[in-house]
Amino acid sequence: MPQENVRRRRTLRRAALAVLAAEGGRGLTHRSVDAAAGVPVGTAKNYFPTREDLLRAVAEECALAYGERAAEVPTAMHGPERERQEALVQLLSALLADAVGVGRTRVLAYLELHAEAARRPWLAEVLDGISLGDFLGFSALAGAAGLPVDEGRTRVLTLALHGCLPHLVANGTRTRAAAGLDEPESLVRALLGVVHPEHDWSAPAG
Repeated sequence: MPQENVRRRRTLRRAALAVLAAEGGRGLTHRSVDAAAGVPVGTAKNYFPTREDLLRAVAEECALAYGERAAEVPTAMHGPERERQEALVQLLSALLADAVGVGRTRVLAYLELHAEAARRPWLAEVLDGISLGDFLGFSALAGAAGLPVDEGRTRVLTLALHGCLPHLVANGTRTRAAAGLDEPESLVRALLGVVHPEHDWSAPAG
């Protein structure tokens, strides 16, 4: 495929992701993607002829975006065990903050795709790979921090963090306060205290 076509497809996929995040499933049309990408009317339909193709394009872009974000997460931690565990706290807190910061559009599109996937098995299969990556990634991070790794703990940690996402992007003030999402670091320390109670997760003095 010519390089220009590769770039155009990526531009359109990113635009489709932004449209789905901003407008929801009903707003994802070829015209809206053309407008968001700043290309002539008909361009998106030429590359992605059907709405199913548009959804697949967003799913592919989500997978790429999540892969790029995961590549930024350190896979190794150094120093004494206590320092590595504190690094884990800061890393997980940053991931939650990302959902309401630069990553909000990506997270919104990801959540919208899950709603669409409830009626589209092929889409559920694509998203399954992204979610599985989180289970594997959080398990690896726990191990790097010197924590005992087992399926049960990984499930609780991963599902709890996933469960934060809808409330973070919805920004319901009372729910966020009740869940402790206004203070992500405190929430992460409390969560790790439940999953790994044998360790001290209090903030370092000073």
